[in-house]
Order: sequence, then C-alpha cells, then structure tokens
Amino acid sequence: MSDFRKIGVVGLGTMGAGIAEVMAGGAYDVMGIEVNEAALASGRGHLERSTGRAVKRGRLTEEAQAALLDRITLSTDYAALRDCDLVIEAVPERLELKRRVFAELDRVCRPDAVLATNTSSLSVTEIAVTTGRPAAVVGVHFFNPAPVMRLVEVIGTVLTEPGHVARVAELVSGLGKVPVTIGDRAGFIANRLLFGYLNQAVGIYDSGHATREDIDNAMKAGAGLPMGPLTLLDLIGLDTSLEVLEAIYRETRDRRHAPAPILRRLVTAGQLGRKTGRGLYTYDRPGSPVVVDGPSPVSSPPASEEAAVPERPLVGVAGSGDVAVGIALRAARAGCPVRFVAAEGAGDAGTLTEDAGDAGTGADAAWRSLQASLDRAVAAGELHEAGRTAALDRITVGSEPGALAECDLVIESVTGDDAARRSTIAVLDGVAKPGAVLATTAATLPVIEFATATSRPGDVVGLHFAEAGRNLAEVVSTVLTDPGVELRVVALAERLGNEAVRCRDRAGFIVDALRFPYLNDAVRMMDAGYADADAIDAAMTLGCGYPVGPIADLDRLGLDRAVRVLRALHGESRETASAPAALLAEYATAGRTLR
Repeated sequence: MSDFRKIGVVGLGTMGAGIAEVMAGGAYDVMGIEVNEAALASGRGHLERSTGRAVKRGRLTEEAQAALLDRITLSTDYAALRDCDLVIEAVPERLELKRRVFAELDRVCRPDAVLATNTSSLSVTEIAVTTGRPAAVVGVHFFNPAPVMRLVEVIGTVLTEPGHVARVAELVSGLGKVPVTIGDRAGFIANRLLFGYLNQAVGIYDSGHATREDIDNAMKAGAGLPMGPLTLLDLIGLDTSLEVLEAIYRETRDRRHAPAPILRRLVTAGQLGRKTGRGLYTYDRPGSPVVVDGPSPVSSPPASEEAAVPERPLVGVAGSGDVAVGIALRAARAGCPVRFVAAEGAGDAGTLTEDAGDAGTGADAAWRSLQASLDRAVAAGELHEAGRTAALDRITVGSEPGALAECDLVIESVTGDDAARRSTIAVLDGVAKPGAVLATTAATLPVIEFATATSRPGDVVGLHFAEAGRNLAEVVSTVLTDPGVELRVVALAERLGNEAVRCRDRAGFIVDALRFPYLNDAVRMMDAGYADADAIDAAMTLGCGYPVGPIADLDRLGLDRAVRVLRALHGESRETASAPAALLAEYATAGRTLR
C-alpha cells in the first residue's frame, strides 16, 4: 500500500461511488461526502448495486462485499474529511462548482493532506489556485466504470510538488490500475483524442455524409471499435460531451474540438442521450440502451427496397497487389465465381490496357499470390483444405480484359497512380456488358473523376473494402450514380459476405475519414512531447477499451497510407488539423515505423 491511509471522496454519483468502491476494495478507509441526505442515499445505492453485481459475477464474495462496504463511511459534513490523507473530488464537470469544493476542502483538510480532482477535461491548475496549497493538488482521472477500467491519468501542474504526483501514481498502481503521468492540458490524453474523433463523427452525420447507423456500423465493422461514435456520444451524455469539447476548444482553438452545431441544438432541446431517452438516437425509455426510432432523419440515400441481384454474381477484379488479391478471395470464399485480370506490373505500378501484350507474367504472379494467401489461411486454421480448393476452383486468372465482359460487378484495384486508375476504368468501360456495375477501390481521389472518365457514369461507384479480417464494404455514390445501381452494389457487397454501408463521395469515405485524423492527433501529441507512444496507446486501450492503441495502429496500417489519406482530406477541407503531422510525414518518408 501507499503511505496514504484514509481517503475522502466528494461526490458520490456513478463516478465518485466507483472511486470510493475502488479505494475500499484496496483496503483503504473511505469517507464519502455528498451535498444532502437524498444525494447520500443515491450514492449508497450506487455502491450497493455495483458491489452486488460484482458478487453475482463472482468477482466478490458476499463476505468481501460486506467488508468493503464497512470500510466506507458516508456524511454530508465536509468536516468529516479532517483526518483524510488524500481527498478526491468527483463532482460534475463545472469549473466554478469544483473551485467552490476545493475552497472548502482547503479550509477543512489537514495542511499535509493531498487534494485531487477527477476532472476529465478542466484545467487542474485553475482548480488548484483556488486553494492555499496548489503544490498539493493533483489530477487523478479515473475512467467509467472506475471498478472495471484499468487506466488512471495522473496529472501534475506547473505548481504541483512532484513527490505528490509520485505518491498518487503509487497509490493507483497498488490498486491494480495502470497510472499514466502527464501534464495539465485540457482533455489530457484519452479525452483529447477521443472527443476530436467523436465530434468529427457527429459533424459528418449532421452534414448528411452518411446515416447514423452506417457511421456507427462502419467504425465497428471496419475499424474494430467496441461501439460506434454516435452510440458512444449518447452513452456518455451529449451535455457532458459538449462540456468536454468546449473546455478543450477554449484552450486549443483547434477546430476539431469546436462542438458540432447539432450537439448544441440537442443539448438545448434537453435531448441528452440515453439518460433522457433521446439524443442522436431515441430509446424506449430513459437510461435504456434499446433504440426504438426508425432510420436516421439526417442523411444520405433513401431507404432501399431489396435490390434484385444474382444469388452468385459473377465478379470481375482488374488489378494488382494484395488488395486486388484480397477482394478476389473474399468473393470466391463467399461462393461467387471470379474473373481476375492481372494488371501489368502487378507488384509495382500496375495498370490495365486494352492490349494485354506480355502481361502473362502478371497473371502467373497473381495466381501464386492467391494460392499463397489461401495456404496461409489453412495454416492459421481459418480455412479447411477443401475450402481452399473450392475457392481456387471459382477463380479464373488471366491477362485479357475481355474476360470481364460477362461480369455483373467489375472492380478496379490497380496499384498504379491516379492516371493508371483512370486508364483502367476507361478500359473496363469498353469491355463490361451494359448494366454491369463498375467500381473503383481508389481511396484518395474522388469517385466522380473515375465516373466521368466513362460513358456510363450512372453505373460507377466507389467500393472500399476494409483490411483483411474485417468484413466491411463502403459503397460510395457520386451525384451521377443511379440510385438503383447503389442499391444493387449494396446487395452485391452483402453477397460477398460484407456488411455494407453507404456514404457520399468524400475523401476517406467513412472509416478512413474518421480514423486517420484521430491517429494523426495522436502523433501530434507525441511530437509535442506531451506523452510517449506507450502512454498514448495505454490511454486508448485501457481507458477507452480500444482494441489497439493509435500509434500501434498507425504502424499496422502503414504510415505512407496515412499520409496519402490525410493529404486527400486536407486537400478537400483545407483544415489545418487534417494535414499530416510533421513527425508522421517524416517517419513515412524515412520508411520507419513510429515504434
């Protein structure tokens, strides 16, 4: 145990009660303070319900629960804190309220007591200077639910005595949590990164770029996140989210944290999310996670009828490299026949021409890549040998564009530059049958530029597949795409075993448009020296439940890809925050990873 013995907690809402439970679970005596008897009874209820759930789940015995609750004493009198070594404030996120609480703590607590705030976004320094002991004030940001989440951000100000920061970090570590020690900046690590992403997500929803459901589904299926951003905003509370964004924006003037107008409108209307039963979604009752409203009122294409597509559509893939191979295998493993036309220069800067010429070597290389990929799937236990054979039997590989003439869906996925992609689309336009859908996988050039390079712009869409292991297809329509074609592509993508989402023709589509600016923010934080890669990744995995931290994710996805997407986003929006961080561009140019 640390040298603290008795710990006070002021504010016994969900978060404060959780902190009190964590401290008592660590064998500390706890004094819990609330404003009145009703609030105290509510706090007692939080503690009993939370520990009761732990008993039901086998994490606590009934005897241990009783002992834990016995270590917590409750009062409405601040004077009861006079014997505490450490007092943690956990009242609502309003600066003036916190300052009043700290003025009172300064009056009643022992001169050697350490005072801590659990603020998630406000300035610890502004709170500390309310007291006559700013050197003994620290931030200690637990994540909700405190008994479960392992990360705790420990914040020192320019006034804090370093020894107090170390003592609090030692306490946190002794509780089985992971402390990350950082300086006093609005939002700290986790909220600074999380809320920029959440704010951008609600902004693109408000703009009509995509529906609520498609945004949330895209980030779950395509980025592997445990919850979609709009669902998460409703869970956090739109009022709380607005307060956090305003606090960060006041300090940074970073437009990524300037609250999206729809957030302010909903908060003004009292529609705060799950807790009121209505926010970005409508729920069956306040506090319930069950959504009852219909399709999103803001956004993109109209609600669709079931599109008529073949049960096993004939899929054409014209391309080179791993992405093209992955698309062909995805279709074949879903039971669809595939015609794979290998582009010239398959391993480098591939393109497709009307005259196949001497592209046979590209076809041979593509066939070997298909076999090798399936071999890896068998070795990993993802596929049986019979499945491997069946998938290969469904794929025909060649170098003649004419082999694509009967395909229902023809997908361009070459590795060349934008000119090579436009040239390939023009060739496909010349060979594909009337009514066939032409799709490009290009992620950094507007789909409309490919559509207008053909004689059938109404049949052209963007089709962006998530990386291997994630079954998501983003269907991107232009202003010229025929609505019926869009619906057919959604159905075709689903036939290939994907979850299909729709969006407008904007850089990054949904997943990359949200993911890469967030990852870029993490690199900016690292470049500024605020936190290192380990602390940043720990904050997002342990504090937010993300499957992988942002720095590790960038290395996985590729820094060169991140730079390309960010430059496309910046070229479209001209927002400074969209431009690649200098450190990211430097590492990408050097061919290095961030770790």
